[in-house]
Amino acid sequence: GFLMQTSEMLRKICVRNLVRKYCRGLTAERKVQLQQKVVTSAVFSGKKEGYLESLSQPFLETRLKENDLNPKVLQLIRGENIKYVTPVIKYDRNGFKARERLLVLTQSSAYVVEMAKIKQKIEYSTLKGISTSNLSDGIVVIHVPEDNKQKGDVILQCEHIFETVTKLCILANKQSVVKVVKGSLRFRVGSGKEGTMVFTVGPEPQVFKDKTGQLTVV
Repeated sequence: GFLMQTSEMLRKICVRNLVRKYCRGLTAERKVQLQQKVVTSAVFSGKKEGYLESLSQPFLETRLKENDLNPKVLQLIRGENIKYVTPVIKYDRNGFKARERLLVLTQSSAYVVEMAKIKQKIEYSTLKGISTSNLSDGIVVIHVPEDNKQKGDVILQCEHIFETVTKLCILANKQSVVKVVKGSLRFRVGSGKEGTMVFTVGPEPQVFKDKTGQLTVV
């Protein structure tokens, strides 16, 4: 029994040393990758289509550089540390018109940007929820509080959905508010009104307003 205990202790020490050696050998960049992928796994594993395929794709630090932003925008958010920028398609809350925008994530807020204008600012402290579907679409809804500052929830389509949502929930420190939904989700249009988005499967990906006025994501 004594030898068994000793052998088990030595095995644990050996494993610990190997782990320590591995961790020491990791570059800072690789460590960040692993930390981010752990969050992605906690949020999406077994819940959203495309998750397994995303595992082999390293996350980029950012999709666009700071100097890709319009100087006016940079001036408006100066003093805030810009962490991640990616092109997105934003869908209007009312007519669901698709518009090309940028999503800018700083240390403290998320910004939806159109060229030289900031269209919406969401401070992480006020962020109520982040919703995606369980299908392979790139739609994310950022839920905001019902107040005079906000026009309503933000509907975005992102090419790199796992990367973008992971960056957002890490920066906002709100991993627990991410929901992966099936079938449909509700979003706030503003002034107490709500809209519905329906997720369905079809031969080709598309996003459109159906006859009943719902946003349909195929």
